[in-house]
Amino acid sequence: MKTYYFNYKKFPNSIAKKLPVFIYGKLKLSSIEGEFIIDAPISKGMIGFGKSFEFPTTSKGVSELSLNGTFICKGNVQIGKDVCIQIAKNAYFEMGHFSCLGSDIKVICKEKIVIKNFVRIGYQTQLIDTTIHQMIDTKGNTKLPMTAPIVLNSNTWIGNRTTIMKGTVTPEQCIVASNSLCNKDYTAYGNNILIGGMPAKLLKEGIVRDWKGEQAMLEKSVVIA
Repeated sequence: MKTYYFNYKKFPNSIAKKLPVFIYGKLKLSSIEGEFIIDAPISKGMIGFGKSFEFPTTSKGVSELSLNGTFICKGNVQIGKDVCIQIAKNAYFEMGHFSCLGSDIKVICKEKIVIKNFVRIGYQTQLIDTTIHQMIDTKGNTKLPMTAPIVLNSNTWIGNRTTIMKGTVTPEQCIVASNSLCNKDYTAYGNNILIGGMPAKLLKEGIVRDWKGEQAMLEKSVVIA
């Protein structure tokens, strides 16, 4: 029922009847007052919340969406089980074609988070573009910025249990090792890199995920089932 409710609540009838958004299992809609925009050709089930596409296949039933800003999908998007997304008023959250949030991910967007095409984010990762609490530079008694945009460029692969903080920018074809902390712009290292650590640093150059080899698997995972 929530699939029908969400589609007819957020889209005009001409789009809603195609059911572009599928909701699998429990999803708490704590707020959907913001905008949900699909900037791509519309097809049935192209965006999935809570779909089981990785192990474990069971869910804790704690998914939540708080949408008070703008959520834009640029194509087929996968959002796994037990994912919690908070998009504040006037904030902007974008997911590109074939982008994916794995299970048990937390997203807190107070300003801007952009996840571009073919970005895959492993389970139990956090994306937070804010310090949440105000910080003060005691030397100058000045308040530090609380937010800064996050941009994950195309074909970035984020390992599980990674924390992506405000100001993070990854280059294209970037791999982030699991259990890392990203908190700056890494594009100066160039494309085709592996970064990792706390905080993350360059670990290896000339390495990429085999996206072409996984194409069939990725396409299958967005099929309605």
